[in-house]
Amino acid sequence: MNTTIQQALVKSASKILRPLVRIMLRNGVSCGSFEEIVRKAYVDEGFKLSKETHNKATVSSVSAITGLSRKEVKRLNELEAINYSENNQKYNRAIRVLSGWTNDKEFLSSCNTPLPLSIDGDGHSFNRLVKKYSGDITPKAMYQLLMDAECIKQTGDTIHLITPAYVPGNDSPQMIGILGTDTQELIETINHNLSTQQNSKRFQRKVSSTALNPKDLPQFEQLANEKSQALLEELDHWLSQHEAKHDEDSQYVSLGIYFYQKDSNGELP
Repeated sequence: MNTTIQQALVKSASKILRPLVRIMLRNGVSCGSFEEIVRKAYVDEGFKLSKETHNKATVSSVSAITGLSRKEVKRLNELEAINYSENNQKYNRAIRVLSGWTNDKEFLSSCNTPLPLSIDGDGHSFNRLVKKYSGDITPKAMYQLLMDAECIKQTGDTIHLITPAYVPGNDSPQMIGILGTDTQELIETINHNLSTQQNSKRFQRKVSSTALNPKDLPQFEQLANEKSQALLEELDHWLSQHEAKHDEDSQYVSLGIYFYQKDSNGELP
């Protein structure tokens, strides 16, 4: 591989790993445990790449491209992957419930704003909303998820929507699940754009400045939050109007927006 590309990859990997390792350390994951995850990822992707390029993947071929011994490749290939499906399901179902609350006319006022909902009942109730959009997650479990994420509040027997954005509390299993899902999607998009033709590239843009006046930072953050939330709500509404009638015909897509501010623990130069 070109030495310049290798150097750039090492620098980029260091930028990706430092905040990730910070989270790992904060939650008690040792270097040895993380190394096992990395080795497993190398083997899994090695088999995938071998199949894509040679239509056949063997322990020997994966050993050759990963630099791991055949014995280690065999062990890791037989190792079951960590199952994140439960946390991902909760995350996706919470988003669907909030989307239903903000888009389904049954739960909207005449001004198209989300209605306060009674806890139970045949009319505009939280339980009915959850049963309609959460699949097999119970109303009680969904209520706790949304309360913990400060998306809803309860006044008497009425539940009010505070924010339509589902972001769990710091270092919760759901939030850490989002770390994996959203980071993977961004890196997969960058990888796609690195390896495809110009007319097949996916949208990937950002704005930034190294010379923003610090006194204007709060104003920019507020502007970014308002504009980004409005755009995401508009796109969410469009997606809700174009859902497939059957799961087997559906296609997963996403578009993410993030706000970054460099601080003393910021990225590598």
